[in-house]
Amino acid sequence: MAVTQRELTNQMLAVAVAACEDKKAEDIRILALDPAESGLADYFLICTGQSDRQNVAITDEIEIQLKRQFGAYPQSVEGRRQGEWILMDYVDFIVHVFSVEKRAYYGLERLRKSATTLSVADLNNEIKTQIAKRRKQPAAKRPATKPTQAKPIAKKTAKRKQISVAAKPAAAKKSAGKKTASKQKPKPKARKK
Repeated sequence: MAVTQRELTNQMLAVAVAACEDKKAEDIRILALDPAESGLADYFLICTGQSDRQNVAITDEIEIQLKRQFGAYPQSVEGRRQGEWILMDYVDFIVHVFSVEKRAYYGLERLRKSATTLSVADLNNEIKTQIAKRRKQPAAKRPATKPTQAKPIAKKTAKRKQISVAAKPAAAKKSAGKKTASKQKPKPKARKK
């Protein structure tokens, strides 16, 4: 079954929310951004941790789960060293993990007034309805999928293999040159008794 980009984004977002819940993140909110106002992403996932270490643990868990289940890596991660506000950019959604003080100070929910707040239950219901619609459609009418991030990674490893294969003949020539050089050394003469 083909999965649309929106369905894939919603599934990845649901996994990220579950990872936040696993690491005891508090006040988890999903903001569906207005497309006319924000060209950045479709969603913001905002949560709070009690300490810098917990914030790092939350982002690590999100990264591990999305990598394991979807082969997706964040485009960039900022603030991990400080741990007060960690931002993970997954293109279609952005994860913000705040300390309590920083979340109160910056107030992203206030800045994005046109965004609608989704609950986790709303997100899961939307995923279920998308799956149900897709199952009802005949195979010929199903939308084609956009490539996920796993395919470009495979291309990168294929390029690395090509480079390493190309480097092997050069290494073989060098080692062959060493063998011939060792053959050219004069052998010591045998002593006469």
